[in-house]
Amino acid sequence: MSAIRGSRRLLAGAAGTAALALVLTACGGGSGGSGDGDGGGSAESLIVGTTDKVTSLDPAGAYDNGSLTVALQVYPFLMNNPYGSSDVKPDIAESAEFTSPTEYTVKIKPGLKWANGHDLTSSDVKFSFDRVLKIKADNGPWSLLANLDSVETPDDTTAVFHLKNPDDQTFPQVLSTSAGPIVDEEVFSPDELTPDQEIVDANAFAGQYTITGYKLNELVSYEAYDGYQGLNGPAKTPKINVKYFTDASNLKLEVQDGSVDVAFRSLSPTDIEDLGKDDSVQVVKGPGGEIRYITFNFNTQPYGTKQPDADPKKALAVRQAVADLIDRQAIADQVYKGTYSPLYSFVPDGLTGATQPLKELYGDGQGGPDAAKAKKTLEDAGVTTPVELDLQYSNDHYGPSSGDEYALLKDQLESDGLFKVNLQTTEWVQYSKDRVEDKYPAYQLGWFPDYSDADNYLTPFFAEGNFLDNNYSNPAVDKLIKQQTSTADADERTQLIEQIQADEAKDLSTVPYLQGDQIAIAGKDVTGVKDTLDASFKFRYAALAKG
Repeated sequence: MSAIRGSRRLLAGAAGTAALALVLTACGGGSGGSGDGDGGGSAESLIVGTTDKVTSLDPAGAYDNGSLTVALQVYPFLMNNPYGSSDVKPDIAESAEFTSPTEYTVKIKPGLKWANGHDLTSSDVKFSFDRVLKIKADNGPWSLLANLDSVETPDDTTAVFHLKNPDDQTFPQVLSTSAGPIVDEEVFSPDELTPDQEIVDANAFAGQYTITGYKLNELVSYEAYDGYQGLNGPAKTPKINVKYFTDASNLKLEVQDGSVDVAFRSLSPTDIEDLGKDDSVQVVKGPGGEIRYITFNFNTQPYGTKQPDADPKKALAVRQAVADLIDRQAIADQVYKGTYSPLYSFVPDGLTGATQPLKELYGDGQGGPDAAKAKKTLEDAGVTTPVELDLQYSNDHYGPSSGDEYALLKDQLESDGLFKVNLQTTEWVQYSKDRVEDKYPAYQLGWFPDYSDADNYLTPFFAEGNFLDNNYSNPAVDKLIKQQTSTADADERTQLIEQIQADEAKDLSTVPYLQGDQIAIAGKDVTGVKDTLDASFKFRYAALAKG
């Protein structure tokens, strides 16, 4: 399930200028109430700007960050993240629990209403998940529901999810993803995507906001819905107007002149650094879900299993030496101007179970590089230096700074004469094919999660049949991964997640090195910004307020 899910998300979530969740809130926005004047919003409204695009308002046809951001504002979910937490809790549900190994039972709150007055019942719940699987849209999130067999509704407030595989501890998280919005069965088609304008005209919403005006990828107007009875309470700002930009430089200008109160995704690291010098704003940073890492192909890397001089001990030493030499902080500072943070594990900071085993095992033991240690590791394994390493990156998929990122990595690996790096680049369409055909010994990848659980950084990467397809296999790790997905005790599961990271740090199928931060530049009169930068990696307008 996760390998399919992960592969799709890799393509859907990794693109973007800086590929990070960015919030920039300008001071001094005008007092124009809904953005009709020249300034930003008032205490009753906020103006948001973004370069993200919406694929569809119909959740069955959208599996991208831009569309999910809209869905988070206007649709109810069974499970959701409290502000500041990566763990999920019942949203419009009263309770949610496993009632058998293959049954997950959700009881929704009684008396719920859609904004149009229709009753919101368990029938809508079943309808919502059934249609995602039936429509199976090309751009849809149906792969996230690979473990869902069927949904049963014994009464108006109860939905029983029958699962194919037992004790799936990630399923509650899946209910909070792009596959999780509940839709109005009296409005949406059961077997085809419903047009955006029909959804808006029917007022088929029951989230913290409704949509009162809509022009695809130009403008969306939101108004707080007073019938929302979910986890995070009512919206703090009654009206939100979201303006879509095709050019990030224009978005920056409108942030600077106060025409836009909040800019969300995506400005370049240079623009962020420039705006951060404005004394009238404050910089707020939160954990982000995106990670960057080098993947090794175990067949074709130096001393790989299909190389003439194949030697597992030497191959591991090469990977370890790379881990010793990378200066993560330098890449974060010099290339990304502090919009990324060093990453020392496979699970990013902010998630339950995240540890930092790479920090202790490699480099100087404190997060910095150590060339002497790398040299000794190679010498002890009998590796002749310099090691010739072909290192590939995509020039069009992970943003315009990838070239600088990999030029700096090359310098770091070569600076002490231990490696000779042949740096090569390929456009993503060809790159995505070549990497699974054993053509790249070592190569760049990035990842943005489907849900904020450590499993989404473990199963897709290291379990048998993983999407990396890099010829790595460790049956002991695979056993632990399967065990953690079905372990109900939270403390026991956390220990398993920590053990998997420790074991992978010794194998180094990948070498993670950066975690994309969520960054806010906020005026002092805007509150709730920190809440929008929570560890769920989701952006929700309802937490923001002004004045």
